[in-house]
Amino acid sequence: MAMISQVEPKNINEALKYESWMDAMTEELSQFEKSKVWKLVPFPQDKTIIGTRWVFRNKLDENGKVIRNKARLVAQGYNQQEGIDYDETYAPVARLEAIRILLAYAAHKNIKLFKWM
Repeated sequence: MAMISQVEPKNINEALKYESWMDAMTEELSQFEKSKVWKLVPFPQDKTIIGTRWVFRNKLDENGKVIRNKARLVAQGYNQQEGIDYDETYAPVARLEAIRILLAYAAHKNIKLFKWM
C-alpha cells in the first residue's frame, strides 16, 4: 500500500502522479465489479452518452489528519434526462449515527445482527 497523499487532486492527470490515488481508483473500480453495478455494452449510435469523471477526496480523522484517499467515479448527471437515461435513483448510504443507534438498540433488546451484502 502506498503512502497516503496529503494532496487532493483536481483532475485525473494530477491523481495519476500519486500511487495512493491510483490505488484508490483501483479500489473503486473493483467495488463496481464486486457489486456488479455496471457492464460494458456496445456504443449506441442513437443515444446520448453520459460521461463520467473522477472525484478525489481526502478522508480525515477527528483531529483533521488525512487517514485515507477516496476516489469516486461519478456520472456527469447534468447530461441525464429522467425517463430516458434513468427511471429511479438510490444511494445506500447509512450515517454513522444511525448505525450506532441500531447497534445500541440491538444490544439492549438482545437481537442478533448479520451483515448483508
